[in-house]
Amino acid sequence: MHLKFRLLSFILVLLLLIPGIAGADVTSEHKASIKELTATTSETHLIVFGTLENSFNSEMIETLHSGIALRFSFFVELYKTAENWPDELIVARNFQHIMTFDTLKESYRVTLEEDNNKVLSFRSLFEAEKEINDINGAKVVELKQLLPDHQYKLRMRAELYQKTLPLSLHNILPFLSWWDIETDWHTISFNF
Repeated sequence: MHLKFRLLSFILVLLLLIPGIAGADVTSEHKASIKELTATTSETHLIVFGTLENSFNSEMIETLHSGIALRFSFFVELYKTAENWPDELIVARNFQHIMTFDTLKESYRVTLEEDNNKVLSFRSLFEAEKEINDINGAKVVELKQLLPDHQYKLRMRAELYQKTLPLSLHNILPFLSWWDIETDWHTISFNF
């Protein structure tokens, strides 16, 4: 019991010494969003395009340069809609864009999970950021699963960064986390 009291006291002192941990809301200063969301068809699939905006902050870049990969997770949901009827979920899928920094080669690598884990290399952070932010023809569903002359709704959001307390302290104090950066759902409707 005495050890638990010491651990709790240490955590409280830590919280007092590091201002802003318990209530830091970076998302209000830095609101990421999905723009230019578009759904269209290839020969076989419904595909989606879009762009993330305001997706990076200075701490994410520091983290990347320290050797930790950045993982952007994208969540896509497709619903069939009808007037006076609940929306019917057709498919829900997710995929990741992962960016790493090679300190020896001083280059950035971006892996696009939705494109068969395609890996692209860049010399500049600007080019790598552009690639990790682009959703470029991600497959959502095969066209044969869609009914002609029906209305559909496509929703997408992204989770860009999660940072929790070290040493699994978030398990002891579950109400504390440093911050999460995620977008709101962005929705478009269309007729097929």
